[in-house]
Amino acid sequence: MGALDGKVAIVTGAGRGIGRGEALALAREGATVVVNDLGTSLDGASEASPAQQVVDDIAGFGGTAVTNDDDVASWDGAAHLVRSTVEAFGRLDILVNNAGVLRDQMSFKMDEESWDAVVRVHLKGHFAPCRFAAEHWRAQSKAGNDAGGRVVNTVSEAGLYGGTGQANYVAAKAGIAGMTVGLARELKNYGVTVNAIAPRARTRMTETVLGEFGAPPEGDAFDEWDPENIGPVVAWLASDEAADVTGQVFVVFGGRLHLMEGWTMVGEIEQGTRWTVESIAARNQELFGDRRRGAPRMGFGR
Repeated sequence: MGALDGKVAIVTGAGRGIGRGEALALAREGATVVVNDLGTSLDGASEASPAQQVVDDIAGFGGTAVTNDDDVASWDGAAHLVRSTVEAFGRLDILVNNAGVLRDQMSFKMDEESWDAVVRVHLKGHFAPCRFAAEHWRAQSKAGNDAGGRVVNTVSEAGLYGGTGQANYVAAKAGIAGMTVGLARELKNYGVTVNAIAPRARTRMTETVLGEFGAPPEGDAFDEWDPENIGPVVAWLASDEAADVTGQVFVVFGGRLHLMEGWTMVGEIEQGTRWTVESIAARNQELFGDRRRGAPRMGFGR
């Protein structure tokens, strides 16, 4: 018996890397998986989709999966993905949004197409499937079906902390983190949980940065950067064991799971009248205390 027996899941961007590992993990727990992959290179150019290989891998251990090549960053594509899944399997229980591309450039060199492409695939490509899945789950709830649903979005520490040289990616991932919390509030009355993970793993997006640092270890040592390390966390979030977990963001790396918290007030000054430049300047030490006044640190040191 798996934790997801009888469940139906969609995983976007599931042809390679983290998405592939998520699809495999969900299938190993008993879910039927729709492997969505448009078939693109890292920068978004078309190429052969590896989705069928993922389906074959799942079938190899007795699981059930099908391919789907809808463009999840389009309204029509996302609507068809959700509708065709429900028509084929009679239900939808889990949506894992993972599709993404990179077009890294410094802000002063970024062109409009690079900005639009990244925001479209990441931010719109997360919201559009959520929009149509939410519509389905709301209708189910109003019809008396309280099964609810699970959404797991993919963010990044670049979006949580502000990476350099990729303002398009940072904006999209930060937007997804905020959207995750907003959707969690919206959909709680329909039995739907919405969470996000910020994974660290060896993928097409990270291999050029990691280099040899993220290479697989020799022998039987635990491979912290293996993208399949991420899948079990997604399977937990998709299961009944996490039914009370929603609106949360987790950093996932190897055998570590970090619970994150968003913007939190860390300083305050107050007066009974409107502020002036001079009155703020006079009390700025009180506002900042011993906290840094420059850009926040990147990451949390682990």
